[in-house]
Amino acid sequence: MSKIGIALAGGGPLGGIYEVGACAALEESIDGLDLAAADVCVGVSAGGFVAAALANGIGPAALVQSLLGSDRAQGFDPGLLLRPAFGEYAGRVCAIPRLLTDSLLQYLAHPWRHGLLESFQRLSRAIPTGVFDGRGIDTLLRRMFESAGRSNDFRQLRGRLFLVATDLDSGQAVAFGGPGHDAVPISTAVQASAALPGLFPPVEIDGRHYVDGALIKTLHASVALREGVDLLLCVNPLVPFDATRAARDARAPDHKLSAGGLPVVLSQTFRAIIHSRMRVGMDRYAHEFSDADVLLFEPAQDDADMFFANMFSYGERSRLCEHAYQSTRADLLRRRHTLAPVLRRHGLALNLGVLKDHRRTLIANRRGQQRAPAAAITLDALGSALDDLQHWLPARGPMAA
Repeated sequence: MSKIGIALAGGGPLGGIYEVGACAALEESIDGLDLAAADVCVGVSAGGFVAAALANGIGPAALVQSLLGSDRAQGFDPGLLLRPAFGEYAGRVCAIPRLLTDSLLQYLAHPWRHGLLESFQRLSRAIPTGVFDGRGIDTLLRRMFESAGRSNDFRQLRGRLFLVATDLDSGQAVAFGGPGHDAVPISTAVQASAALPGLFPPVEIDGRHYVDGALIKTLHASVALREGVDLLLCVNPLVPFDATRAARDARAPDHKLSAGGLPVVLSQTFRAIIHSRMRVGMDRYAHEFSDADVLLFEPAQDDADMFFANMFSYGERSRLCEHAYQSTRADLLRRRHTLAPVLRRHGLALNLGVLKDHRRTLIANRRGQQRAPAAAITLDALGSALDDLQHWLPARGPMAA
């Protein structure tokens, strides 16, 4: 029986929500796939939330309800990530008098050797290392994983869970859940893996300080492949945007991203860097782990909704989760002729009836909204049928034609 794993990349809060929608589509559309029973789960940054939940037996459907449900008492409170790091602020403020005194003494002792700016440079140590307090993440997940039937201990899980963070002082990637790093609580490891520098302070674990695992690699799929996974499903929510291929959008007039200002330029730059790095890794996996099948699912490069979504805003989280669900379903249907034989090798199968059911939604029907118009459904179904026919004819040769 094949050993199945899932690797989830980072991408900010809405990146994690995108992954939930994508996982829901994968599990619903692939017969025999149970992500909550995966043999190996690997998570980085926001992907660590989802990976830790799956490893604890919390499936995509339950995650959708928890993340997007209206009941904050039972679900996930978005404000948890936006609490100011008052403790960090206070510690830095308290250090100012000492730093100011030391700087002044250094300048007065050697006014010609050390310039004024050089002497007072140490005041930069008073700048907080993070804006928001990440300890709420630990608190929430600790409460979630310590309920009946779940565990906050890597060693108590049925399958293997790895949460990757970066050791700030050495610059090395550390996979919590691996040998020598499995005694830390899962909730704390998630907090460390998601501690994006500048937004969240580094997380101290056993005297070491850890930050976001995506600083080293985007996906860390090799962690799962080294565990002997036969089929690895990878979900990456961040891709560079190709404005020249996208439909005209008011957010990118004349297909020029520079019109969006510095935030858009920086977002495109960041996405291009991490995606290029991930692609290099994926190519290497094909040679280093040639016996394993690695399937990557990510947004299309002309997906304006995903690119222009604010990764740190929860205002449109329901819409984005639904968007991820539908785009992943469309991707599965589009790639069905390539994916079907790969999945078949591992005892899985695409459910074409589910994929071609264009009335199916993740969130809208649950809220009582209207279904897609019948005409649009018919056209989509016709397109799928014609695509199947186009694939079937060449395979049958001239006689079939």
